[in-house]
Amino acid sequence: MGFEQAWLDYARKLSCEGADEIDSIRIKIPDDRQDTLIKNSVAELQSAFAGLFGRELTVCSNTEDGCSICLAIREGMQAEAYHVFEEGGKLTIEASDSSGILYGVFELIRQMQTGSSLRGLNLTKAPAMPMRMLDHWDNMDGSIERGYSGDSFFFKENQILIDDRTVTYARLAASVGINAVVINNVNVKDAATWLITERYTDKVKELSEVFAGYGIKMYLSLNYAAPIELGELESADPLSEEARGWWKRRMENLFREVPNLGGFLIKADSEGRPGPFTYGRTHADGANMLAEAVAPYGGKIIWRCFVYNCQQDWRDEKTDRARSGYDNFIDLDGKFLDNVILQIKNGPMDFQVREPVHPLFGGLTKTNQMLEVQIAQEYTGQQRHVCYLIPMFREILAFRTYAAKEKDTVEDIVSGKTFGQRNCGMAAVANTGNDANWTGHDLAAANWYGFGRLAFEPQLSAEEIAREWIRLTYGSEKEVEETLLYILMSSWQAYEKYTSPLGIGWMVSPNDHYGPSVDGYEYSRWGTYHRADHEGIGVDRSSEGTGYALLYMEPNASIYNDKEQCPDELLLFFHHMPYLWKLKSGKTVIQHIYDTHFEGVEMADEMVERFEKLRDKLPEKPYLRMLERFRHQQEHAREWRDQINTYFYRKSGIPDEKGRKIY
Repeated sequence: MGFEQAWLDYARKLSCEGADEIDSIRIKIPDDRQDTLIKNSVAELQSAFAGLFGRELTVCSNTEDGCSICLAIREGMQAEAYHVFEEGGKLTIEASDSSGILYGVFELIRQMQTGSSLRGLNLTKAPAMPMRMLDHWDNMDGSIERGYSGDSFFFKENQILIDDRTVTYARLAASVGINAVVINNVNVKDAATWLITERYTDKVKELSEVFAGYGIKMYLSLNYAAPIELGELESADPLSEEARGWWKRRMENLFREVPNLGGFLIKADSEGRPGPFTYGRTHADGANMLAEAVAPYGGKIIWRCFVYNCQQDWRDEKTDRARSGYDNFIDLDGKFLDNVILQIKNGPMDFQVREPVHPLFGGLTKTNQMLEVQIAQEYTGQQRHVCYLIPMFREILAFRTYAAKEKDTVEDIVSGKTFGQRNCGMAAVANTGNDANWTGHDLAAANWYGFGRLAFEPQLSAEEIAREWIRLTYGSEKEVEETLLYILMSSWQAYEKYTSPLGIGWMVSPNDHYGPSVDGYEYSRWGTYHRADHEGIGVDRSSEGTGYALLYMEPNASIYNDKEQCPDELLLFFHHMPYLWKLKSGKTVIQHIYDTHFEGVEMADEMVERFEKLRDKLPEKPYLRMLERFRHQQEHAREWRDQINTYFYRKSGIPDEKGRKIY
């Protein structure tokens, strides 16, 4: 087959209390409500029971005879919600729609795989986030921008691929509650511009139908300048009737042929991409033009807020890239149509290992918002280092914005609780490719799995999600579970320790964003600096600097603005500090840098030492794949430690008070 089944591998034989007598599936759903999702739900149950228990489930009519799993539609439940319960030896999965039935099926299978008894099972669950999306940065030539797991399995040589792997991907995504997927790169160019034309209509439709069968809406990234790129107009001015009419006609044709299409993701006026700024218009003008065109078909426009001036002069200490997203969108609050969603990165920069939460969360009160995170690990080890990101995402979701007296966290905002919105949710830049294990590093699959589970049930802890994934993927052997849990739960902290201290990022190679290069971005046009000199380090974003700290609601603004109150982990993001400044820990800034980099390497060594003890407890192929990456991480962590510590020793002239060797 060429690829693995990840956490849906049903090859491992199990014993599950309450599952032994189940022999049939009853479908208590009216014929006019039985669709492809119901068909796929039945097929998933049959596959799971055949693989896990070696038993075939038959599909029977609406009769009470026999031991069965009953699939039933029950009116009045929330969309996509489900109720799974056992009563009198029979299991029932009920929901108000087909997606809920499918999610309930995967819940039941998850319970069986993780060793839970089905006796007395009674679970009612509903998704917290209306939209739970994966954004793929796949190019139609088969490459993936910032892809670390092989090539695309959606595209090759400007053609759309649809095969068994496509279906397995849809199953994996649906099993954790993903309900939307963007298949192509936000940097839309070349053949991808033609995805909205007749050239690709048949394949786009076919792929959308595969996803629809698993409750997933397919989205396309859109080239804002498509009318020009396709040679049909000379202008894409969003206020011109010519451009507006062109988009309406194009969308009418496309949605007529591809009715399952969810809408479009747009990156405009950023990193050289075209947009409404070209014509002196606003982002609201551009987004609303497209929103009007897709509205008759229930389509949505997801507009990225990753917009900044790429030509910043490094000598300019007042211009601040961190401000750009806020400055570009805050005055447009309330001016977007209701089928427009602003997709906002978790932090103001670019998926660094530590950033403050973006101030647009809480700043915008009248606009649909979606949180964008990245599981591709572009700046957190590129799936060569293990870095389990769910603890980070939970911190982001729990951040209090003070935008309301209650229900004011990021989670509240993007789930719609704060401002009563429905068009909102979470998106993750995907980390999959055509590697056999999907994600390059086998443990990186925990981020894909974890993102979906967290978006559906944000009350789950990072540890609960990790344990669940480990059991589904590797079984319930205690040493395996505890070892992999330790590695996952310590990995984000370890990576932060041996790379970027106290909220400073960007100490990476500008070419591939990998490996230590302390001054790699220090004089670049991208606005990503650490401002280190012989006296101190950090960017002054206080009221005396760029003023960025004041963009937050109170009391966050005052806390970030005051170097005495600012949390240590973000101190250098907000302030330029002397090397001998005493942190709340009692250490100086420079000693914190030295200590954490040594500690991070020790943590990486501990991961390898513990993992090597699993040699006879894991399948050989994944064990050897992971071991190779762990040893690379171990060596690479030392390179990070020695380059960072040496740089700051030479810069400051202050020795390590513990007398350790610094080059």
